[in-house]
Amino acid sequence: MLGVFDGLPGLEAAMKEIYPKADVQRRVVHKVRNAINAVRKKDQTAVAEDLKAIYEAGTREEAMSQFKTFKENWQAKHPKVVKSWEEDLNVLLTFLKYPSSIQRMIYTTNIIERTMKEIKKRTKTMNSLPSEKAAEKVVYLQSTEYNQRWSERKLRGRKCLPSVTGNV
Repeated sequence: MLGVFDGLPGLEAAMKEIYPKADVQRRVVHKVRNAINAVRKKDQTAVAEDLKAIYEAGTREEAMSQFKTFKENWQAKHPKVVKSWEEDLNVLLTFLKYPSSIQRMIYTTNIIERTMKEIKKRTKTMNSLPSEKAAEKVVYLQSTEYNQRWSERKLRGRKCLPSVTGNV
């Protein structure tokens, strides 16, 4: 099992409490955005490139090596950014345990955000739902539709994902 989070306090701990053997992945995109917003304008492009070398590494060892370079380059100018990445590095690199064909999907989770946006869009146009059961039905139907699409989706080097119907 894998939980992917954007860094909100308490979510990762709650997941680990309920699913102690589960992996936890922090959203890399959010972490990069936060880092870039915390550095000087003139350093933003260079910091972004150094961070990209970390999360695009092929192995954990390579990512750690890239982080070491990042730390050497930016510790003096932006110690808070370096410290923040150092503290979260384990949960930022969890995706490297998984097959390369799905790593990007894990560390970006755009599919999950898209699903939530679609559910909100569907429920918003209904103005009000008569009961909690009606809301659950809308979420269930939307999730089932996405599961069907995902089960037929082709990934690099793979014919398709195994069926995940009922797992959302």
